[in-house]
Amino acid sequence: MSKHILKHLAIIMDGNGRWATKRGLNRTKGHEEGAEIIREITTCCANHPTIETTTFYAFSTENWKRPKLEVEFLMKMLDKYLKNELTTYQEQNIRFQAIGDLSSFSKSLQKRIRETEELTKSNTSLTQILALNYGGRAEITHAVNTLIKQGKSRVTEEDISSALQTPYSDIDLLIRTSGEERVSNFLLWQLSYAELYFTPTLWPDFTSEEMLEIIENYQQRTRRFGGI
Repeated sequence: MSKHILKHLAIIMDGNGRWATKRGLNRTKGHEEGAEIIREITTCCANHPTIETTTFYAFSTENWKRPKLEVEFLMKMLDKYLKNELTTYQEQNIRFQAIGDLSSFSKSLQKRIRETEELTKSNTSLTQILALNYGGRAEITHAVNTLIKQGKSRVTEEDISSALQTPYSDIDLLIRTSGEERVSNFLLWQLSYAELYFTPTLWPDFTSEEMLEIIENYQQRTRRFGGI
């Protein structure tokens, strides 16, 4: 048995809409508050002694089913978020990256994403990944098709891992807020041996203090990876 330090943290940010509805507010207000929490949590991770990568589930392939006006708001908010966060990325030495099928986004939003990636590519304190129009099954399917195009007739786990959009480390810890207890098609390959933590806290109420408490809980667990 061995205890492992936390290097790659993944977060499913759930509960923005419910947070707003409970307060008699428009759902978009919940998303605005949620964006502020991303900044707080990212900054905390950048200053954590062991965390190297934090991946946030920001927009899934299923989120297109939401009302059109809400989707349009989310797209505008993402563009505004990246524009405003560039200063934070540079001050905190954070590298930004996006995963998912970005081709469905507007040309201007795609440009904003790529420019932000380029401007922060040399930063080293933390890699913040936003999963945008992302689905775990789609990522694995794309990886396999990429290998087929390369002429592979048989593939190994290592081949698939190298062809994924997230060829970093496997996930050590997944946190999901709002009380839902499922992974919702998020990083299915990378979550194979992850520790899971579900908190009832709605995302706009989530704090860096609660996250650090969850990390402390994680550090008390023993990860056997199938051993004894």
